[in-house]
Amino acid sequence: MMMNIHKSAEDYLEAMLMIKEERGYVRSIDVADKLGVTKPSVSYATKRLRESGYITFDPAGMIVLLEPGLEIAERMYERHKLLTELLIGLGVSPETAREDACKVEHDLSVETFDAIRRHAQQYRER
Repeated sequence: MMMNIHKSAEDYLEAMLMIKEERGYVRSIDVADKLGVTKPSVSYATKRLRESGYITFDPAGMIVLLEPGLEIAERMYERHKLLTELLIGLGVSPETAREDACKVEHDLSVETFDAIRRHAQQYRER
């Protein structure tokens, strides 16, 4: 089931997944650093994400993605990685490709992203 969720929430969940993959744990300060936002912004966002059932906190105060949050984070991260790879393949610099992928990953329809995914898969198989 696809839930309607704000772009900023998608960014937070995606950042949490990326941090978890990098470090094995997620602290609020790491999320603030990754997204370039203030600690109070992260506190507000995590409160909303917790109330919505996307995240929880473990006994040590680390952020834990719950299944619904993980699904969204993985979907956004997949989009981000594939779009970045596609743009780099078109000759865009890696830094610009990452920035642009972040801008469009939220706004693409499922239909369009699926078409991009199929195209990339066919291209890889050549």
